[in-house]
Amino acid sequence: MESLLPYNHFENWIMALGVTVGSTALMYFVRCFAIRKTHQLAQRASTRLAEFVSKMLHTTYITFLLCIGVYLGSLFLVLPANYKIIISRIAVAALILQLAVWADAGLRAWRAQFMDTHGDGARKASSLIMFFMLRLLTWTVAFLMLLDNFGFNITTLVASLGIGGIAVALATQNILGDLFASLSIMIDKPFEIGDFIIVGDALGAVEYIGLKTTRLRGLGGEQIVFSNGDLLKSRIHNHKRMQSRRVAFNLRVAYGTPDAQMARIPQMVRDIVAARDDVDFDRAHFFRYGEWSLDFEVVYHFKSPDYNPHMDAQQAILLEIYRCFERERIQFAHPLSVIRVAEPSDPAGGWLPQSLAQREEVRH
Repeated sequence: MESLLPYNHFENWIMALGVTVGSTALMYFVRCFAIRKTHQLAQRASTRLAEFVSKMLHTTYITFLLCIGVYLGSLFLVLPANYKIIISRIAVAALILQLAVWADAGLRAWRAQFMDTHGDGARKASSLIMFFMLRLLTWTVAFLMLLDNFGFNITTLVASLGIGGIAVALATQNILGDLFASLSIMIDKPFEIGDFIIVGDALGAVEYIGLKTTRLRGLGGEQIVFSNGDLLKSRIHNHKRMQSRRVAFNLRVAYGTPDAQMARIPQMVRDIVAARDDVDFDRAHFFRYGEWSLDFEVVYHFKSPDYNPHMDAQQAILLEIYRCFERERIQFAHPLSVIRVAEPSDPAGGWLPQSLAQREEVRH
């Protein structure tokens, strides 16, 4: 301490002390002001970000502010090089620890909010693993930065950790793949407990989302188990998130139906479908000459994703179309093929169509 006195006048010490106290008090005032404003914003707008920031600012410690204030005050003093290095490293260490504390507080606030909004135990278990890994990563990085700040050579340590991590990852790649897939399901939420999904040729309601597997309850009552990694590699159809159902079906009318009746069929179908309040009619068209039928395509949208009410509406529409066709004497087509067996007296090239044969007779 005596070595510092010859290089610094009394005014330097007063200035350093004033900057230290003033900067610390100013940072403390800014901290209190920011906490109050973010808390008011979180209550008024109910924004999660403001709530997270408020909780993080609450963990701003006076020790950190004082270390920064001492560093700023030391800039007004003439200090030996080793003193400057010690003060700067302490300030940087305080900053690293404070950043880690902020990150840890934000993760804990996120975890608490997640636990309040998600009730299923499997998703909570996955979230606990994820939050633990994120907190462990945060403090590991902070610890390595502290060691580097105080002059320790962490290159060998980081290299050994990297080699060990690669070895562990290779030995447990399937387990880790399913674990990270579980975290992806938890964060991205392609489906949740109770959703009805179709994966390939398997379909059922989701009843469990674990760290390694996801389980469905099939329509036949059986349990279908997927590994999370394989599940995310597949195309998933989530039927619970449908807002409406698009329904398309064909009507096959027999050949020989008069063209006047053919022209009335689209309007008849439109009137039947549009008469219902739970569906939106889209279109009805004569769209194809089939091998044994004249084909109409009908499309409408059912306003609810529920399957049973959709089938009730489909049944009512089809029955009403059937009754309408009976009244109009419009015949539905039945699959059939007409085979004509050639006789010895038939020409080698076959008989001409009837219309062409009549023309030949007129010509002769």
